[in-house]
Amino acid sequence: MSVGLFGHSGDNEVWSDGAKQQLDDMHKAKIEMSDAIYVINKDGYIGESTKSEIEWALELGKQIYYMEQ
Repeated sequence: MSVGLFGHSGDNEVWSDGAKQQLDDMHKAKIEMSDAIYVINKDGYIGESTKSEIEWALELGKQIYYMEQ
């Protein structure tokens, strides 16, 4: 499974009312269905939503892999 949207908070062309919450919920549901997650952390960057998703994966006991250490 892949991300639901390529964009960042503040990118006006991709955000509508409620879009962020819908994406957060969708990503967490995908984590529940997965055995592991792969974090795309280019140049070590991890945003707030991704941090939340990592925490969710840890709570569920999922394996976590990072693009960059």
